[in-house]
Amino acid sequence: MSVDEVIRHTLDSAELDYDRKGEGVYFVTLPGTKKLQTNCWLVAREHSLAIEAFVCRRPDERHEDVYRFLLRRNAKLYGVHYTIDAVGDIYLVGRLGLDAVSEAELDRLLGQVLEAADGDFNTLLEIGFASSIRREWDWRVSRGESLANLRAFAHLVEPEGEHRPGSLTDD
Repeated sequence: MSVDEVIRHTLDSAELDYDRKGEGVYFVTLPGTKKLQTNCWLVAREHSLAIEAFVCRRPDERHEDVYRFLLRRNAKLYGVHYTIDAVGDIYLVGRLGLDAVSEAELDRLLGQVLEAADGDFNTLLEIGFASSIRREWDWRVSRGESLANLRAFAHLVEPEGEHRPGSLTDD
């Protein structure tokens, strides 16, 4: 089976949404829970299969803390690692020799991308975007908008035991 066939069969078996952009080039959408979807490129080159997934944009604040988290997290990841681009946006990237491409290995890599991007997403937001989250919370409260998708961040705006207007108990 060619690398292209292995990729297609793996994606079809996992029932993932994808677009084939050419021989060995796939744009895959991985469904998540915290990060609703992670877009991932699979690109078969002459000697390797590259995998690249956007995780989140450049943090607004506490850059060192975000990057420290990413570096520590890299030690626990399988087959991929965190990196940043020229503007500081965060990605997961990896490379696999073509001789090692199999359905099981590709499934493992995609699973790791999903676990990391989805599992680390709220932590990255908490560290690098806390002020933005607080402003968004206050803006929604002022307009009577739903706070439903900010529930995971209530602890950033409501210190334990304190009640603010627009708190989750008011929702």
